Amino acid sequence: MQPWIKRQRTSEVQVAAQTTTMGSASAVVEFKLPCAQIKNVSVGEAVHSDPISAGGHMWRINCFPSGKVVSGYLGIYLELLSKSGGIKVVFEAFLMDKVVFGWPQFVRQMDLAKDYTRDGQITFVCSIMVLRDSRIPVPPSDIGKNLGMLLDSMDGADVSFTVDDETFHAHRSVVAARSPVFKAELLGSMAEATMPSIALLDIAPATFRIVLRFMYTDVFPGDDELGDSPSDMLQNLLAAADRYALNRLKLICARKLWDNMSVDTVADALACAEMYNCPELKDKCIDFIVAENNFKKAVLTESFMQLGQNFPSIIAEVRSKVGT
Repeated sequence: MQPWIKRQRTSEVQVAAQTTTMGSASAVVEFKLPCAQIKNVSVGEAVHSDPISAGGHMWRINCFPSGKVVSGYLGIYLELLSKSGGIKVVFEAFLMDKVVFGWPQFVRQMDLAKDYTRDGQITFVCSIMVLRDSRIPVPPSDIGKNLGMLLDSMDGADVSFTVDDETFHAHRSVVAARSPVFKAELLGSMAEATMPSIALLDIAPATFRIVLRFMYTDVFPGDDELGDSPSDMLQNLLAAADRYALNRLKLICARKLWDNMSVDTVADALACAEMYNCPELKDKCIDFIVAENNFKKAVLTESFMQLGQNFPSIIAEVRSKVGT
């Protein structure tokens, strides 16, 4: 095992160490650090070991000087190198006959040099013990997958929706459970509650197809499923989500519109947010417009001029923020 000093914009300095494996879940590392090299380590630099295998994961031990608050101290902690999460580990560091433990406790470098130096080196003995998870594994939820299969098979379907010339078969209980608007129509006293087929107006088949699958699976489609104009589809989906009170779908659309915001699209997104009651997107759009680097470009776009004609109150909000 070869620990080394990692310096910013400098080369690595090798020092010796020895690792003893105590079973597959544990390891003990003897970590020897030359005093002369410790003195030259400054804040932002670290002395660390080569990768150590314990419990099926790779680890590294780091020693580093503290910052300005506790200047003159040396800390030691364990770092997980594997791309894993939820791992429980016990890490201890022993300095001769004194336990120093890991992060965030520190040992004074002056005391190290004075009391714990042997043959010009300071020796840490570090133990790593990975705790096994003894719980019974539980697979992730597959209810969305199962409901999606139910939608595809149409088994037990008891209602259909006609959108233009397309018919979508569905299950009253599922759709009603997901949307309070559909619940009122399909299970309430409205005329649609007894109708086997319901015609939907002011929505395109491609939009309703995504909305219906989202109600069954709670999964938003990939970008490649949004058609030739993803921005337009996102605005259509946000409008449908508002119409059927699908708040999670509405916020997903708002976030995706925001993620792709530009001076050319912000006015259209702002108009959509205003029309379909999405204050989260509206506030971000206004903040984007009034930003110094965006304002002069955004106000010259045709969509911004249309925004002013259709929603003068929004223009007043933008002006008030620009004035501040």
